[in-house]
Amino acid sequence: MTEKNWALLNGLALAYVGDAIYEIYIREHLVQIGQTRPNQLHKIATKYVSAKAQNSLMHDMLAEENFLTEEEVAIYRRGRNAKSHTSAKNVAVTTYRVSTGFEALMGYLHLSKQTERMEELINWCIQKVEVANNVQR
Repeated sequence: MTEKNWALLNGLALAYVGDAIYEIYIREHLVQIGQTRPNQLHKIATKYVSAKAQNSLMHDMLAEENFLTEEEVAIYRRGRNAKSHTSAKNVAVTTYRVSTGFEALMGYLHLSKQTERMEELINWCIQKVEVANNVQR
């Protein structure tokens, strides 16, 4: 099988994969830090994976100088600008789009096998969320 150029994939397809990958990493993290009660797991997980949380994280990444590469910013923008026929409940369209861009970036890094970089970004996100929400380990 030839190596596919994942940078050319539709932004929504990248976001579809990125949503799942990011969610898995967050779920695994929460269980590893001792969160095991199902109701608590879901409640805590939303602090990491909600559109609002991803919107905030993406803005922080973009604000941090030289944190994302030009390619990563381009992938984010492709996901953000993709025309989706759905939107999240109780979230502004702009917030939802930024969140989609965040997920597209995660999907791209996963599909292009840039696992180390993806994990670096996810760990950075986890730390940001935990500091902002005073999540206990």
